[in-house]
Amino acid sequence: MAKITIRKADGTWSVRAGGAVLAESRNALELTEGDYPFMIYFPREDIAMAFLDESEQTSHCPFKGDARYFSIVTKSQTLTNAAWSYEAPKPDVAEIKDHIAFYATDNVAVERV
Repeated sequence: MAKITIRKADGTWSVRAGGAVLAESRNALELTEGDYPFMIYFPREDIAMAFLDESEQTSHCPFKGDARYFSIVTKSQTLTNAAWSYEAPKPDVAEIKDHIAFYATDNVAVERV
């Protein structure tokens, strides 16, 4: 089993896409899984959910559970399946419930501000 650690992310984290700030939080979580780079999970209450459109995409992680995906809709573009969440995460990672993580790409900036 990949070792998963979750801790409060230091400082303030933000997500930007299409010239808009989608999220900014001082309560983000940093999830590290095995040798993968850490991912930042943002509390839903700190996300401008109007920019997110739930997609048909789903996936399963044996350690975290079933994920559902969101596309980011901005004025200029739609970024398909750019974010995901675990609606009913496994008990070992229960802290990530009601949080959403974003793929950092050329079009999506996930950064500490």
